[in-house]
Amino acid sequence: MPYIELNVLNNTATDVAVGIDLGTTNSLVAIWRDGRPVVLAPEGRSGLVPSVVYVPSEGTPVVGREARDQAVVDPRHTVFSIKRFMGRGLADVRSELAARPYSATQTERGLVQLELRGRKYTPQELSALILMKVRDVACAALGGQPVTRAVITVPAYFDDAQRQATRDAAHLAGLEVLRIVNEPTAASLAYGLDQRDKGNVAVFDLGGGTFDVSILAIEDGVFRVLSTNGDTHLGGDDFDERLAELARSEIGPVAGARVLEDPGFQQAVRLAAERCKIELTAQPEADLHLVVPELRLNWRRRVTREEFEGRVADLLQRAMDCCRRALSDAHLKAAQVDEVVLVGGSTRVPIVRARVEAFFGRKPHTELDPDQVVALGAAVQAHILTGGKRDMLLMDVTPLSLGIETMGGAVDKVIQRNTTIPCAATVGYTTYADNQTGLDFHIVQGERELAKDCRSLGRFQLKGVPPMPAGLARIAVRFHIDADGVLRVSAKEESTGKSAQIDVQPMHGLTDLEVEGMLKAGFAHARDDFQARRAADLKIEIGTMLHATEKHLHAAHGGLDKETYRDLEDAISRAREAARQDDGTALQKARDELERATLPLAALLMNNVAQKALMGRKLGDV
Repeated sequence: MPYIELNVLNNTATDVAVGIDLGTTNSLVAIWRDGRPVVLAPEGRSGLVPSVVYVPSEGTPVVGREARDQAVVDPRHTVFSIKRFMGRGLADVRSELAARPYSATQTERGLVQLELRGRKYTPQELSALILMKVRDVACAALGGQPVTRAVITVPAYFDDAQRQATRDAAHLAGLEVLRIVNEPTAASLAYGLDQRDKGNVAVFDLGGGTFDVSILAIEDGVFRVLSTNGDTHLGGDDFDERLAELARSEIGPVAGARVLEDPGFQQAVRLAAERCKIELTAQPEADLHLVVPELRLNWRRRVTREEFEGRVADLLQRAMDCCRRALSDAHLKAAQVDEVVLVGGSTRVPIVRARVEAFFGRKPHTELDPDQVVALGAAVQAHILTGGKRDMLLMDVTPLSLGIETMGGAVDKVIQRNTTIPCAATVGYTTYADNQTGLDFHIVQGERELAKDCRSLGRFQLKGVPPMPAGLARIAVRFHIDADGVLRVSAKEESTGKSAQIDVQPMHGLTDLEVEGMLKAGFAHARDDFQARRAADLKIEIGTMLHATEKHLHAAHGGLDKETYRDLEDAISRAREAARQDDGTALQKARDELERATLPLAALLMNNVAQKALMGRKLGDV
């Protein structure tokens, strides 16, 4: 008989916590029962809920299988793969929308919203409908017990805005989010790999819309993510699209552009491609078959597994490249990986399993249903968070670096990519100008050295800094990332205690290509970025030196001989000229010349200070 453990934190026995995999293609819910995680499903039915929403002309929206059945009949009002729009702006998803039969606008804050039956829905609202359906499935499977708390999984490469959008969707669905967990991490929990004394694990997660690979280390009960990499525009949808392209290329010349642009045809070809792919998983050949009576279309094409594998070869190579980068970031070789876990329905494709086995040199785990493994792992984490076993410590990482824009446009990276979370880091800053009473902070994300090449996450101001000479104020800036990957940045002036902070919640998330492109760009532009960063830092240093020197030129004029003073003036002139350009070599030369030219001035100023200090005092006094 199933049992539910009591949480000592004043929760009732009926207040259960579940794990939810909110997927691009399908969603699933699981719970901890009788010492293991199990998928929840009403008796005699599957627990898998297609992540599809249909908005009828009358009545409430329909979710799941019934909605998916409307995809060809009423494509303009049937939404699928909504996860790809979560936390995104309209400009970020224009390419996605080009292949969708419904129109979209954006809110005042720049968030995308879809127009269905005259009403505008945000991705959060549509995802909330899916979560409500999943919750109802859980309640039915539990005999009517209320479900109010959940651990929800997201792709490892979801940025802060996308994670926050997931939280918002859960809130709209009436769910309290106990934790946001990365999908690859959840999968390894499902396999119980945390029970190993020690070892390295690779989690290869190829779902419907995204791909992630994570390298994890297990030692003495600590379950730590060493690195993560991925491609937010690589998944089963993209495999389907290769077969859909085949159909369009052969149907187009015969049927014409009108048919290709028809919304019913677009949905039909997508579903036909998905069916063909699934059949090719089990059979060496399959039919790519489209029937659209309204267009008088009945088309069939035989596709071999070899032909399909040829069409997706470049997609697989992208996945293997991500694996290679993840291993490099973890400072491991493939032979040092002890376990490989496959996650996501697309890992059923034979060529995917073959490539993964060849890359890591070992047979991957496939014992658990790849469609269920993430939800099962989320249920394990929910169990831990509600009073279950506590002999395991789960530690994720932040996939991209976070930092502050400094004067001159450079980036001071406060938290490096692949840093274990939760984490915090504090750095010290000061004022650049005399009597400066406030500072503007610009928070960015990415691997480039200049802020203009990184993603802007947010801005905030610290006011009330007491006026004092440049460089004397002491401002501590603290970055804190919680266990869900949400960033908070605070700044505090130490002498007055004046402080300001921001919970970084960007208007929308990264574009599909920008997330994985940030790392690629960081490597590709490393040399140029280093030079640009060097030039920016030298300009700031020269500016500070010039400011300090010019304040004391009156002393130099009267205290230095003419030749030394003329050398100082020349060095100041050359430094000003160099600071107008971006030539790192010229800047370094000008900076060094200015430093040499100011040495006699520094000696003069020190001598003056010493004379004033000793004036009127006897030898015995000092």
